[in-house]
Amino acid sequence: METEADFLALVKQISLLDSNLALLEWDSRTYLPRDAGSFRGDLIGMISEQELDLRMGQKMGQMIAHFTDHPDELDTKGQQVLRLVKRDYDLNHNIPAADYSDYQRVVSDAQQVWETAREEQDFSRLQPYLEKIVAYKKQFIPYWRQGQATPYDVLLDQYEPGMTVAQLDPIMETLKAGIAKIRQTITERGTQPRVDFMRRAVPEDVQEKVVRETVQRLGYSFAKGDLSRSTHPFTVPLNRNDARITNRYAVHDFQMSLLGGIHEAGHGLYMQNFNPDFDYTPLADAPSMGLHESQSLFNEIFIGRNVAFWQGEYSRFQQATGDIFSDIDEPTFYRGFMFTQPTLIRTEADPLTYPLHIVVRYELEKALFNGETTVAELPALWRDKYQTYLGITPANDTEGILQDIHWPGGDFGYFPTYLLGQLYAAQFYHAMSQELPVAEILASGDYHRITDWRIKNIHRLGAALTPAQLVQQVTGEPLNPQYWIDWMTATYERAYQVGH
Repeated sequence: METEADFLALVKQISLLDSNLALLEWDSRTYLPRDAGSFRGDLIGMISEQELDLRMGQKMGQMIAHFTDHPDELDTKGQQVLRLVKRDYDLNHNIPAADYSDYQRVVSDAQQVWETAREEQDFSRLQPYLEKIVAYKKQFIPYWRQGQATPYDVLLDQYEPGMTVAQLDPIMETLKAGIAKIRQTITERGTQPRVDFMRRAVPEDVQEKVVRETVQRLGYSFAKGDLSRSTHPFTVPLNRNDARITNRYAVHDFQMSLLGGIHEAGHGLYMQNFNPDFDYTPLADAPSMGLHESQSLFNEIFIGRNVAFWQGEYSRFQQATGDIFSDIDEPTFYRGFMFTQPTLIRTEADPLTYPLHIVVRYELEKALFNGETTVAELPALWRDKYQTYLGITPANDTEGILQDIHWPGGDFGYFPTYLLGQLYAAQFYHAMSQELPVAEILASGDYHRITDWRIKNIHRLGAALTPAQLVQQVTGEPLNPQYWIDWMTATYERAYQVGH
């Protein structure tokens, strides 16, 4: 007879292997010697196989079946863990192992071909691999489907449980209209900010010092984390006492490093404050990718781009950077910091135009999996949508459809979580503002009351609630994009001095 202790012990084994894989990933992307890749690949492959055997093996299947039939043998925590473990098991254990292995090989090859296609600015190099990935995904969708209305709903649900096209379509339309209105207002009635100082040279060591001190005051603990350098910033989910972040720096782009560090520290802050009772279980995680992004974007946008934050922060920033910005006052700096213009590259977009990049990808993914287009038609559709929504057209595939690795990696359905993160963050910020004098706190430079609110209302809960349940509990209503539009309207009208 299996007991709850046996079940949680098996779950802990999986968690420990996942931690090993996360640590290996962090090392691979930070300090791994150049020639060590093949050996590291063997090690990751071995541990991944062990982890998969435990997650999808016979013993796990027997335990899930037993406790599903006898839920009274689990306490509340055990039942919450069962819900998450069973969801993962049900998604994947019926897929033929040989097909899934072939799919993984195609994905691995596709990511290598993607690098070459980018260098050659030629989507046709990647196209046959992407067609195979899409074909495999369509083959797997019937195994994953649990009553979702459309094939694309199945993919959305893997990254944002419960999210559907029926929910997202009106949200996307609301955002497109709201963004167009804000852009029209600041173009017709606003004043273009001065931006020349935004490219002034700031030494990388100075930037790193600013990032380190800022994120620490925002609540990120270096007793439980680390700040390293990597080509692309990321956060490593080891455990609540080891949540490491990385960042990148460029002498003439201090904004990138500052916002990037603040963003990753939002992920790290979340991880460092999960309920200790959730250790070694899938409850020590966010309920979804969108909600994890909400906490990094809460940091980056709703604090890091908040006028009240800079009213309190700018003097410290000037002191840390010496005389580099001594001739720039705080209002001028903030307006330049909030400059907005359409860009071709998603990762370089400002928060006002960023959602449009996600709209493009969402509409293409949805059409692809719901039978309305083909892989071959994607580049032309991509160019048309960028012209329609952003008023710019990619000159080549590299600055167009080849800019992201997500599709060669098989991550269809992932992109909307970036946008949902902004919307969740805006709604959380509004709810917090009903309880706390947020502007006053931000201007003071002592952010602990904001950090404490987030820990109590969001972080400690981990994945104990579904995304919809968490948003309802914290804000008192379902997801509502209007809070994002209202915040962006007020913020950009202020930055562009509309009405002055």
